[in-house]
Amino acid sequence: TEEHITAFGWAASQELDELVPMALRTNDFLSGLFLGIGLRLVDVRLEFGRLWEGEQMRIVLADEISPDNCRLWDLKTNEKMDKDRFTGDLGNVEEAYQEVARRLGILPESGPTDMQGPEVMQ
Repeated sequence: TEEHITAFGWAASQELDELVPMALRTNDFLSGLFLGIGLRLVDVRLEFGRLWEGEQMRIVLADEISPDNCRLWDLKTNEKMDKDRFTGDLGNVEEAYQEVARRLGILPESGPTDMQGPEVMQ
């Protein structure tokens, strides 16, 4: 709760005034993004941090957005497409992550490519 956050000193109430709307906007954006590719965003863990620029501080989203910190289920089948495949011993974790990346358009239809870099000729 917000009371716990301020009581433990994790954030000041003024920071929460900025952080809470940012978290809600992020959740709304991600829900729509994943809905558009046939996935339900069941929940997401967001981590925020403080970014200092001289004397000015601002709250920023400080972690990646990935199937490691989201629970994503296929809209038609309710198949889990996230880290629950690993923690629940459901198997095919890599394939599920690749399917999420493919649906997002960040992985070619042919699958991942060799990330070793160019071949050095001698």
